[in-house]
Amino acid sequence: MSGAGDAGAPMKPASAHTCCLNRRVFSELDFSDRESFEDAGRGLIGSIPDARILGGRGQVVWDLSSFGFLEDEQAPDSVNPSLWRQARLNRLHGLFRVTERLYQVRGFDLANMTIIEGDSGIVIIDPLMFTETAAAALALYRAHRGDRPVRAVIYSHSHTDHYGGVEGVITPAQAASGEVAVIAPEGFMHEVISENVLAGVPMRRRAMFQFGPTLARGPQGHVDSGLGKVTGRGTQSLIAPNRIVSEPTETLVIDGIEVVCQLTPETEAPAEMNFFFPQFGVLNLSENGCHTMHNLCPIRGAKTRDALAWSKYLDQALDAFIERTEVCIAQHHWPTWGRERVRRFISEQRDMYRYLHDQTLRLMSHGLTPNEIAESVRMPASLRSRWHARPYYGAVEHNVRAVYAHYLGPYDGNPVNLNPLSPQAQARRYVEYMGGADAVLGRARHDFEAGDYRWVAQVCHHLVFADPANRPARELCADALEQLGYQSESSTWRNAYLLGAHELRKGAPRPPAGAQGGVAPRVVAMMPMPMFFDYLAIRINGPRAEGLALRIDWRMTDEGSCHRLSLSHAALSHAEGSHGEAVQAVVLADRAALAALLSAGKRFSEALEEGLLGVDGERAAVAALFGVLDDFSPMFNILEP
Repeated sequence: MSGAGDAGAPMKPASAHTCCLNRRVFSELDFSDRESFEDAGRGLIGSIPDARILGGRGQVVWDLSSFGFLEDEQAPDSVNPSLWRQARLNRLHGLFRVTERLYQVRGFDLANMTIIEGDSGIVIIDPLMFTETAAAALALYRAHRGDRPVRAVIYSHSHTDHYGGVEGVITPAQAASGEVAVIAPEGFMHEVISENVLAGVPMRRRAMFQFGPTLARGPQGHVDSGLGKVTGRGTQSLIAPNRIVSEPTETLVIDGIEVVCQLTPETEAPAEMNFFFPQFGVLNLSENGCHTMHNLCPIRGAKTRDALAWSKYLDQALDAFIERTEVCIAQHHWPTWGRERVRRFISEQRDMYRYLHDQTLRLMSHGLTPNEIAESVRMPASLRSRWHARPYYGAVEHNVRAVYAHYLGPYDGNPVNLNPLSPQAQARRYVEYMGGADAVLGRARHDFEAGDYRWVAQVCHHLVFADPANRPARELCADALEQLGYQSESSTWRNAYLLGAHELRKGAPRPPAGAQGGVAPRVVAMMPMPMFFDYLAIRINGPRAEGLALRIDWRMTDEGSCHRLSLSHAALSHAEGSHGEAVQAVVLADRAALAALLSAGKRFSEALEEGLLGVDGERAAVAALFGVLDDFSPMFNILEP
């Protein structure tokens, strides 16, 4: 993880229009309210300087030292004051006591690690994103509370920042033997693979715009990620659960700790659950109730989330647990103490998602399109005034579009938009119709001076797509995006705007050597083989595969399993079993070989040539299959064709 991003990026000051807008935000909200700061600092036991964590090769995995500029309580002109406040809260880090026997490590990664002391050891909820940060968080706990063994790991849901560090706290052997229970909600493994492998390549590229890891850190660059500080760079792992929570409400007893699990599918993640700990009076809302308006579809891309279900599960949690709850925690941010404060917090979170859902459906029913709804919906003043309902991670405009897409898909119903020209073809025609690039630039510069940044960005986008070499168009588009970033209260919108400006000026970063847009080898090692073959199937280059007819068996020698692969009509199908005598070739592999070749960044064709994969039968058939697999670039263009 770079500590400062690209310090050479040319940043420009906030314009007078941006300064005015940000000052207006400061006047509209109660910045004298210090309750969140008191809650975020309560129970701090200790930390390590700047939460600085190194990897095995001495590389920096996590380091908050570059966020020292947030010491200043006064927001600079280039940051929305509300976002600045959230960024300062998210900089707090260390081991915190929530109640007797229940602790959290915060600020060591994007998410929190929750640790509960049982009768003979500890239960860990969400071992962060990286093995290095998870190990450091556990070491910090043990330094203050003793070397207690891990009895169970619970994954709250299927997003990487909540399971990727698991091998930093336990080993695969401990899970395989049953020594440590690894517990997850129903559908966990399917959703992990579906999101991070099948859609992983475009999602990782788009996530750069959501989290801004390549931005310089500072008042004119990256300040926060809304849910936490930033994404790090470390080793990701995955250990498959050995116990699944499948009932809507299910009570577990783990090392003497009673845990009431409430499944909340299709909310913040497709596979997710809340927890209640009766012994401690603690309700854990996972990522369903945080100190921000969340995303109903993150800008990195994901399956749209069900806002109606989200609000209903929060309502169910309120009914089921509030009378026994003294403190509410989540796997991001800080706790809320006191039953009445918790009641208000959950009811307001519930109402926020319900309002987004219902008002979008209401306006849909009046025939409004997604963009029209985004311009129309405004949260009630009673919610806008609540800090935890502010759009630090999600945004009203993006969320209502997600609700629309959840019900009606991406098409807005207007046949003009049914089959539009490609962006590049549209751009060239628009620029031609508008009188040419020079005429468009002249008008756009005038609108920029008037502070009409949204329009300038759209117009200059056409200029860039019509002619990517048009440097003045790139610069003006970057300037407009930069001001939009400075104005944004949403951290993800700020990061996207600022990274867009950066890439227009500097170009997209080059992919690292050997990068093919692949997935973490340790994740591949845990993938069920049918999902691994789905991963191969999306890499089939249809035009190149046309005319090929292949029948291949794939044997996993360490598992004793066999899967028959059929390529016909340029589509790869697979099922358990064998082609029998009709087989052309048999691939022989094991999990270790798959992980090794992907760790080395090798193509399957290279692995075949080097003997990392065995073949019985027609070697040419296997070579033909591997020969039509696409490699994906992790750094495809977004701001230009």
